[in-house]
Amino acid sequence: MGYLRGFVPWIVSAAVSPADWRWGAIGGLLSGLVLLLQDRRRGVGGDALVLETSSVVYFAVIGAVAVAAPHSALSHHTDVLSFTWLAVTAWGSLAVRRPFTLGIAKRQTPREYWDTPAFVRVNDAVTGAWGAGFTFIGVALVVCGAVHAPGWTGVAAHVVGLVAPAWFTKVHPARVQARLQAQGLAGQAHAPASAR
Repeated sequence: MGYLRGFVPWIVSAAVSPADWRWGAIGGLLSGLVLLLQDRRRGVGGDALVLETSSVVYFAVIGAVAVAAPHSALSHHTDVLSFTWLAVTAWGSLAVRRPFTLGIAKRQTPREYWDTPAFVRVNDAVTGAWGAGFTFIGVALVVCGAVHAPGWTGVAAHVVGLVAPAWFTKVHPARVQARLQAQGLAGQAHAPASAR
C-alpha cells in the first residue's frame, strides 16, 4: 500500500502521544522528515510529496506549540486538529487541482498515462474519498466530545473514516480500469498502489 507510507508520521504520533503530546509531535516530525528526505534523495518530485510535506509542516507547528506550552488546552484536541489538518490537505490539493494521491499514483504508473483524463479523474475521486473520511472523523470527534459520547464512538469514527477511503482506493480504480479495458483504453485509471 503505497499511500500508507505517507501516514507513518501520523501513526508514530498517535502511538507516542498518549504518553506525552510533545513526544508525539516530535516523533511525527522526525519520522516525517526522515521519509521526506529519503524520497527527495531518491528523486521523488514535490508533487508526489504533498502529504509528506503537509505532515512535516503540521508536526513542526504542533511540536513548537507543545514544547513552548506543554500544558496548553490544545493537548486535549490533537486528534481533532490532526484530522482537520489532513482534511484541509486533501481538499486543498483538490482545490488547486493537484490531488495528493496523484503524485503517489505516478510512482507506480507509466508516464504515458499521467495526463490522461481518466487517470486524473480517478485520483480526484480517491483524494475526495480521503478528504471525506478525514472530515468525517474530525466532525465526529467534535460531536462526540460535545455530547460526551462513550469512547468507543470515537474509535468507531476512526475505523469508518479510514477503512472506507482505503476500500474505495482499492476498488474504484480497479472498476474504472475494467471499464476502460472494455473500451480498449486500458491503463489510464491508475491510483495509489493499494489499487493493485
